[in-house]
Amino acid sequence: MTAPMTPKTRAELLAYLAGLGISVTTHDHPPLYTVADSQALRGTISGGHTKNLFLKDKKDNFFLVTVDEEASVDLKQIHQLIGASSRVSFGKPEALMELLGVVPGAVTVFGLINDTSARVKLVLDSALMENAVINAHPLTNEATTSIANADLLRFVEATGHDAVILKVSG
Repeated sequence: MTAPMTPKTRAELLAYLAGLGISVTTHDHPPLYTVADSQALRGTISGGHTKNLFLKDKKDNFFLVTVDEEASVDLKQIHQLIGASSRVSFGKPEALMELLGVVPGAVTVFGLINDTSARVKLVLDSALMENAVINAHPLTNEATTSIANADLLRFVEATGHDAVILKVSG
């Protein structure tokens, strides 16, 4: 059995992005646990703000679906869009920590840096990717990091994941 993964820190993530030549801006704020918290406390950070769904199917395939914070997603039908083997449910907090190195309330596309075996399939909503700038938590819900959409795709690919862009929101 392998030793449990030590999740990367915010500083390690930002250093990784810098190492890729990706420039980001990070804003500190009180911990945000919900989209409502985020809208109330983040101030005026421009760009698309993310909502992240950590999902699994019955065959223990894991998916991170990243959509705009206002998007609605039909969880009864999404499995057909994302290639799941069955209907999906939310992944357990233990799996979230094991695979993405984050806790509920801090789920983020940047968690892919911790998924070194590429067990999580990323699905980015096409409507979100229309934003020039995407905002996500830098592995902690006490900050928001703004990244250009093309740079986000570069980050995803650098972590060994495919950036699947699909229309998943209604």
